[in-house]
Amino acid sequence: MSASNITSQLKPLVKKAIKKTLRMLPQSFKTKMIYALEGVTAPSKTQNMHEAINLQSTDGKQKNIIVFGVIDWHFRYQRPQQLAANFAAQGYNTFYVSSEIGFSLKPNFNLEKLSNNHVLYQLKLSIPNKISIYKAPPSKKTLLELRTALAKFLGHINFKEEVNIVIDHPFWYPLANLIPNTKIIYDCMDYHEGFSDQVYPFSKLEDEMIHRADLVVSTSAKLYDINQKLTTKNALIRNACEYKHFATTPQEIYQDELGRDILGYFGAIAEWFDVNLVREVAKAFPDKLILLIGNDTANVKNQLKDLANVKFTGEVSYQQIPYYLYAFTVAIIPFKVVPLTLATNPVKAYEYLAAGKPVVSIDLPELKDFDNLVHLATDASSFIASINLALTEAHNLKLCEARKSYAQQQTWQNRVKQFETALENIPAPLVSIIILTYNNLSFTKACLQSIEQNTDYSNYEVILVDNASTDDTPDYLKEYCASRPNYHLILNTINKGFAGGNNDGLKAAKGEYLVILNNDTFVSPGWLRTLVSHFIKNPSLGMLGPVTNNIGNEANIFLTYQTMDDMIEKSRTYIYNHMGDTLKLQVAALFCAIISRKAFEKVGLLDEAFGLGFFEDDDYSMRIKNTGFEVACAEDVFVHHHLSASFDKIGAERKKALFEKNKAIFEKKWGPWVPHKARRGFSLKRFLKQILLNNPSKP
Repeated sequence: MSASNITSQLKPLVKKAIKKTLRMLPQSFKTKMIYALEGVTAPSKTQNMHEAINLQSTDGKQKNIIVFGVIDWHFRYQRPQQLAANFAAQGYNTFYVSSEIGFSLKPNFNLEKLSNNHVLYQLKLSIPNKISIYKAPPSKKTLLELRTALAKFLGHINFKEEVNIVIDHPFWYPLANLIPNTKIIYDCMDYHEGFSDQVYPFSKLEDEMIHRADLVVSTSAKLYDINQKLTTKNALIRNACEYKHFATTPQEIYQDELGRDILGYFGAIAEWFDVNLVREVAKAFPDKLILLIGNDTANVKNQLKDLANVKFTGEVSYQQIPYYLYAFTVAIIPFKVVPLTLATNPVKAYEYLAAGKPVVSIDLPELKDFDNLVHLATDASSFIASINLALTEAHNLKLCEARKSYAQQQTWQNRVKQFETALENIPAPLVSIIILTYNNLSFTKACLQSIEQNTDYSNYEVILVDNASTDDTPDYLKEYCASRPNYHLILNTINKGFAGGNNDGLKAAKGEYLVILNNDTFVSPGWLRTLVSHFIKNPSLGMLGPVTNNIGNEANIFLTYQTMDDMIEKSRTYIYNHMGDTLKLQVAALFCAIISRKAFEKVGLLDEAFGLGFFEDDDYSMRIKNTGFEVACAEDVFVHHHLSASFDKIGAERKKALFEKNKAIFEKKWGPWVPHKARRGFSLKRFLKQILLNNPSKP
């Protein structure tokens, strides 16, 4: 028998023996084995504890921000951390997502408190898969795992208002774009395709993000011009400095052992660092120390090892930088002129000036606007000449104060104010919410209360149409609308039915999106922005509804609650576990449905042949789909529905007659009616329990 045959026969026996042995081992030991095989440290119980966080608010409203970072918070303190820290100082509940994705047996998250004075945390997601955000966009599997981990975090944090999402690296876009009730901001800091000759794996994803983001922030004029080709929602917000950190003389200052003047640089020493230029400078100033501070990833130290007056310190912490900076006689920026640097706004230039140091740089576009406080050179000889000039200015107190004065105006606090202005000016398409009322004033009051309480979308109008109510509804609505400029009232003298009444509202609506909302509903936080965002993600959508507790199709989910406050809490878990998901529907029920203006202009008004009601939503859904648009349900929006609040008052026999009549009208237009399908896994027993438990008498 050959060796290969013996091996093939032994394999299943060995596998069986291994499985049997593993079954006998305790779970704790097996868990340790898995972490050992993955080459990572198993998290301790302390690491997995999730601290309860009290979010801050101003005038009862939260300001929330999540920064999806390009680096870990503790790696190198740069623009991402500076902005996050200053947002927190301005009262934002701030969470910084580390670029380091951890390993865990199940998707999870950890929070690290970064400030004792503000709500500022680093969030680390962990999944059962070791990945790097820099190599490629997330696979479907990775994205699902990350979504599960993020959903746990979002369920732990009680965001009641919209969340501003700042993305620093395109890897995060597919994940961040799933989060409900958000504004997506891409903080474009670099011309990524300029980093090396390799193909940038995120080009397509970055272009999609720039095109669809609510705001793209560019750090340089060059980046602004590039991004302007893909979006008009573009803001120029340059880099800055933490002025106090760099303007304050440290207690200790680095001393050269030979007492030489120092030509200094701090920052990354990478592929854009001009080794040849530094060599020429070192040779031109043999009596000066060339001090280079930072992580050397381009083998520069080895290339300059023959020069005795060049010294490397390696990476130093952000807190240590002033210790070296205040020893500089002249600060230098010796970069190559390449596409990457042509689009760069160097942070270090602001930091050099904050310390009052004369600065010499290679000629970069972004440094031309520094009030002539930076000496610019085009080649080695002019760089050397500029250093000679800067050496004569090193102790000029007037110039020193001018540099510091300029830097004092270029702070991260000021940049956050620019950010806030840009966020406030993000255009939001007008949404028209049409609410048809007929008696049932208590339901109408609750519905209107929920809209005011849970709608933080900035640009909407409400069109109330009353179908000749006989209770106090008309008088209440007159008073209600009188004090609200974005609320409009139409009082019908006769009951025009569901289609007729809503058509009056649709005719008056000016929005780019139109919402038909029953008055026996109660909306949950973030409902409107999330519904609108699905149309941005999927331009093929024509009509979209939410999931709900009471409806006769797949949009019905099983959710048990007793009060509307309880509903909001219970629905949050479902929403986050299904964030970004939509489900194609045969029919979107018109108790709550949003319709794009494009679809509405093709389809037109509701068919008033259906009178008081029944089958208008079946008919309208068919018409929407016949024009090429999709009809769907947003799994990440929940709206409570009392169900048939008006119809319950007309009596069972009349309801049945109306149903049969309208069914005949529908079938004459479209053929045999297909009854609505329940969600897969739907249980009649659970549905009956839901009817009994989920409908408080006062929603």
